Amino acid sequence: MTIRSSIKVQKINMEFIKVTENARPYVALIQLNRPKELNALNLQLMGEIRDTLKKLDENDEVRVVVITGNERAFAAGADIKQMAGKTAIDMLNIDQFSTWDQIRKTKKPIIAAVSGFALGGGCELAMTCDMIIASETAKFGQPEIKIGTMPGAGGTQRLTKALGKAKAMELVLTGDFLSAEDACSYGLVNRVVPVELYLEEAFRLAAKIAAMSPVGVKLAKESINRSYETHLDEGLHFERKNFYLTFASEDQKEGMNAFIEKRRPDFKGN
Repeated sequence: MTIRSSIKVQKINMEFIKVTENARPYVALIQLNRPKELNALNLQLMGEIRDTLKKLDENDEVRVVVITGNERAFAAGADIKQMAGKTAIDMLNIDQFSTWDQIRKTKKPIIAAVSGFALGGGCELAMTCDMIIASETAKFGQPEIKIGTMPGAGGTQRLTKALGKAKAMELVLTGDFLSAEDACSYGLVNRVVPVELYLEEAFRLAAKIAAMSPVGVKLAKESINRSYETHLDEGLHFERKNFYLTFASEDQKEGMNAFIEKRRPDFKGN
């Protein structure tokens, strides 16, 4: 299934990220852009990601978002220099995790295209995304224990759900890294490809999702996340409610009619 968009490619450069709207039809690209710092996540960069995702979530010409770094590093962690001298009260007042919460609430699917280091906050950012495509050089880990602290942006929670208690405990308490192949075998990433193909593979997956009903995709993502975050009974109830809600959309009618008529559906997002 293919889709076409008549919207021109629009590139927006902020201080620490580059944004390409319609990098592919209905697919936007956010590229972390602090190469000298291995894309370390400072407050400004995270704020730029948050604000950009809010805008893309409201843009009907965007159905899927890809977040990437560069071949050397997706993001090698948080900006330690920005945190080193802070007190507990300073960190509480900064309220940096409200930014992460906003990213998590993005309704459209987000794919992380990871090459090189995805460590600490970088690993947490990748796990906050809905899917991960990794290059063969990707390395995942939560090494915060090595600097006297621990993951704070979901690392202990998401890593445990992905890998299981024992492996997550080992990685968090030792700070060891996880190879791309091991991350794939544990289910942390969707698949591993050669380094020269990781971004294109993420675009390929994004295009496949973008060809589906935007309404159905949003509701399905919400339901999967609810299953991830709740007990089964509540998750099933939430899933069924959203399933019924798809039948209020024109996309559902178009999709099913196209199936019956043996043609490609033309989803409008209504």
